[in-house]
Amino acid sequence: MCGRYFMDEHELELREILAELNGRMPTAPVKTAGEVFPGDAAPVLAPDRARRPGVFAMRWGYTLPDGRRIINARSETAAERPLFRDGMARRRCVVPASHYFEWARRGRARTRYAVRAREGGMLRMAGVYRLEGDRPVFAILTRAPAPEIAFIHDRMPVLLPPSLTEAWLDAAADPGPILAQALREVAFEKSPGATEQLGMEL
Repeated sequence: MCGRYFMDEHELELREILAELNGRMPTAPVKTAGEVFPGDAAPVLAPDRARRPGVFAMRWGYTLPDGRRIINARSETAAERPLFRDGMARRRCVVPASHYFEWARRGRARTRYAVRAREGGMLRMAGVYRLEGDRPVFAILTRAPAPEIAFIHDRMPVLLPPSLTEAWLDAAADPGPILAQALREVAFEKSPGATEQLGMEL
């Protein structure tokens, strides 16, 4: 599960993404650094009308008729659920982040973990999006946790290796094999000596 993530504007790939977003001159406020919360607008990679990858400002969370916000979608069932079916078929996106946060509960205590790439660099979280009126909104796909980090939470975001970004954004591609490959290629380990940081091999 992912309920909050972080963008470091000093990270090279994120700087390039933000530069492209600024070139599009978004009309609404967009979070470009720091913690991103549900309901925030943030930069997201998605195809443009010509099916070329681009950077767009999207708000985090699908809005339900009762006003509730759905920020995550289970990757195992998203293609069958009416809320996410269209997104899985032809509206897939990639959510860039420096790391994401997860909380582990131990009795009454809660420990916040930052999950990041072991060698630094940008994470690519697989997502889907839709239009609500004229406003694009996105949800982050989740999966069962890797064994190494299952002690934190029973869900985690689907993280894409860089080699799969283009395929994930291609509406003509079958998302199933891409997700399966992502689950095989992203490995995890606990950072030596760290109690609140985890690293992953991308």
